[in-house]
Amino acid sequence: MVRRIIHIDREKCNGCGLCASACHEGAIDMIDGKARLVRENFCDGLGDCLPGCPTGAITFEEREAPANDEAAVKASLLKEAREKTAPAPCHVSSGGCPGSRMMRFDRSEGTAPDISRQGTAPDVQRQGTASGESVSGLAQWPCQIKLVPVRAPFFDGAGLLIAADCTAYACAQMHERFMRGRVTLIGCPKLDEGDYTEKLTAIIRENDIKSVTIVRMEVPCCGGLQRAAGNALRNSGKFIPWQVVTISRDGQIIE
Repeated sequence: MVRRIIHIDREKCNGCGLCASACHEGAIDMIDGKARLVRENFCDGLGDCLPGCPTGAITFEEREAPANDEAAVKASLLKEAREKTAPAPCHVSSGGCPGSRMMRFDRSEGTAPDISRQGTAPDVQRQGTASGESVSGLAQWPCQIKLVPVRAPFFDGAGLLIAADCTAYACAQMHERFMRGRVTLIGCPKLDEGDYTEKLTAIIRENDIKSVTIVRMEVPCCGGLQRAAGNALRNSGKFIPWQVVTISRDGQIIE
């Protein structure tokens, strides 16, 4: 059938991923750093993806295309929701996945690292500054948004830092200025599949979070992280102080 459907100009696409996040039907994927309409039968032709495109790479066209399959869209969204809530597979002999085992780190000054605790999560390990070396500001493990549990003891009464992956490499002050004294969650909206909104909403709603700081890069694709965190704050139904800090490509803090 001939119908209205979107067209993505790959030459104009800058790979920000905003259209993929905006498409509620899941018709767009990011492939080789570019947006691509991969499921024509998912596209409803309404154009939710158009306003978010910063380069004007998305337009409408009338052409031969499969009819919009609402049943397939609903089935795909349901499957995605189930996969998000299912535990990540990890093949270990016993004791759960060591890569996602909850741990808390006590950064008290003057204490030596305590690596003797090997019991059930959450473990507490102490690291101090007796040697004079810089100490990490990471307060807990895991820190990836995709891996962290929705409920965890380290969230109770905590200030929450939601940071783009690249910020820790670009900003030399990341640990001391932003991570110290906060629970850190990191992610990359361009490389990670799916949207963080649902997970972040659950974390904020189900824990006693005192504040939220969002640290992002100045590049357009980081807008997805800020948008997800903002949506999560609104969806949680809580009034929590929050701020957004932007880091430039050369590591400067843009207030």
